[in-house]
Amino acid sequence: MRSHYCGQLNETLVDQTVTLCGWVHRRRDHGGVIFLDMRDRDGIAQVVVDPDTAEAFANADRARSEYVLRIVGRVRLRPEGTQNPNMPTGMIEVLAKQVEVLNTAATPPFQLDEHGKVGEEVRLKHRYIDLRRPEMIEKLRLRSRISHSVRAFLEGQGFLDIETPILTRATPEGARDYLVPSRTHPGSFFALPQSPQLFKQLLMVSGFDRYYQIAKCFRDEDLRADRQPEFTQIDLEASFVEEEDIMAITEAMVRQLFQEVLDVELPAFPRMPYAEAMSRFGSDKPDLRIPLELTDVDDLMKEVDFKVFSGPANADDGRVAALKVKGGASLSRKEIDDYTKFVGIYGARGLAWIKVNERAKGLEGLQSPIVKFMEGVVEQLLDRVGAEDGDIIFFGADKTRIVDEALGALRVRLGEDLDLYTADWAPLWVVDFPMFEEDGSARLQALHHPFTAPSCDAETLKAQPASALSRAYDMVLNGTELGGGSIRIHDQAMQQTVLEVLGIGEEEAREKFGFLLDALQYGAPPHGGLAFGLDRLVMLMSGAKTIREVIAFPKTQSAACLLTEAPGEVSTEQLKELNIRLRQKAKAETASE
Repeated sequence: MRSHYCGQLNETLVDQTVTLCGWVHRRRDHGGVIFLDMRDRDGIAQVVVDPDTAEAFANADRARSEYVLRIVGRVRLRPEGTQNPNMPTGMIEVLAKQVEVLNTAATPPFQLDEHGKVGEEVRLKHRYIDLRRPEMIEKLRLRSRISHSVRAFLEGQGFLDIETPILTRATPEGARDYLVPSRTHPGSFFALPQSPQLFKQLLMVSGFDRYYQIAKCFRDEDLRADRQPEFTQIDLEASFVEEEDIMAITEAMVRQLFQEVLDVELPAFPRMPYAEAMSRFGSDKPDLRIPLELTDVDDLMKEVDFKVFSGPANADDGRVAALKVKGGASLSRKEIDDYTKFVGIYGARGLAWIKVNERAKGLEGLQSPIVKFMEGVVEQLLDRVGAEDGDIIFFGADKTRIVDEALGALRVRLGEDLDLYTADWAPLWVVDFPMFEEDGSARLQALHHPFTAPSCDAETLKAQPASALSRAYDMVLNGTELGGGSIRIHDQAMQQTVLEVLGIGEEEAREKFGFLLDALQYGAPPHGGLAFGLDRLVMLMSGAKTIREVIAFPKTQSAACLLTEAPGEVSTEQLKELNIRLRQKAKAETASE
């Protein structure tokens, strides 16, 4: 029905007849001449309709915003003084010969160029309108280009695109499963996959050597800006590899992706142990564009007459850390109070600070409610953090986890508020993760997942599980974890040892992972892989604020779809087929009887 997309028109087509199909983006009537801005997925073109083409003029006259039209006309240069060099099609226009109304449109719930004036709920309710915005089209076009680039790279590296099941069984992988009741097996449930983890390991056992998939994953967990209940992974696995092999392949893939799609040459990917990342930045995904670091001062605070500091400094699980902000002494008391409230979100009970006004004057040159408690260590403290006139020093003192989370988040917030970024892109590999972490009840749980290989042998792992490191690695970019992976356990005995350390007995292990344990008996090769969050990658590369902006039909933060009103109730007949009776419905039926 068309010869060209609107955004394809340019000066090379002058005097040619073209046929356009699209939506009325804007309509203007200038002294009897009608101007239509026609829009499709490629852009906007200006169409001029003169009264001397009576039928075309009549149709253009009744056209309104978002009407669907077919235009036949001649391309011509815009008159001098009306050209728009900031618009791809701004040098030309189309003089219409025919205007056909393919469909009318009700008044949309919001104008596309006024989307910022309506709430996100309105835009998600009418997502098909929101997706017409050029910005949204460009984000999804970028997503398509990224997927294409990734596929082409991995195919070139010998990876095979293999699908894995969506209906599988529930396995403990760190988040709640979405369960699907089985009609043919009453009382039993499928689970939607949190990841293709177990199946891609089985593919390695099967001898496929290199697998990849752009896979849908599902996790029933609390949502935030970079989480959705259903999300997309770039998933890959390879056999007969070490950590460096997987890291080299995926780093090359990301470098090529940025070069092809954004024309960006990424800087070096440094490697940083997990322990160092937590010590210096309070995070295992530090944003290296921000030149702020945490400094341990526990040893200086053990004897001070300030229990807020001396208590954590002397505790086994405590930490006292300082965060110096160059030039931060100009922060107002209100701003400091706001930052105090902010760190409270992460469990911090306060935010101590010292302003360095004139260091040469000693204590008199410092401004702080806590300096009087630390007279004997002030100079050592200032030396350690490298404080100069005009700086401010923030402190965190509590359990190590709270200090890390609070000061780590404050560091990022200060970077944003004070615009401290020193680069556009800062990639990083974080390595040497702990195998396990405590779950809050002194019980160990896998930091990544229970199929990650440890760096030690089985005996050492059983003897010292809390200090064991894993063969895991995360790729981080601008403070966002792009992807995480590891070398997997390929030995059945080691896999059983890890499950034992996690408190998963033989019977439970057989029930949940029997098919994997069985497979590991039959010549499983050494293997490892990595999974990227495609949504997060597109979010970063497009400059979007949340992954909802780069997913065609996302869920809200309450895991609901406003467009389809899902999740929704189902009929009693459907529930009966699945042998399910809802408790509240059962009570209502009992009451009515």
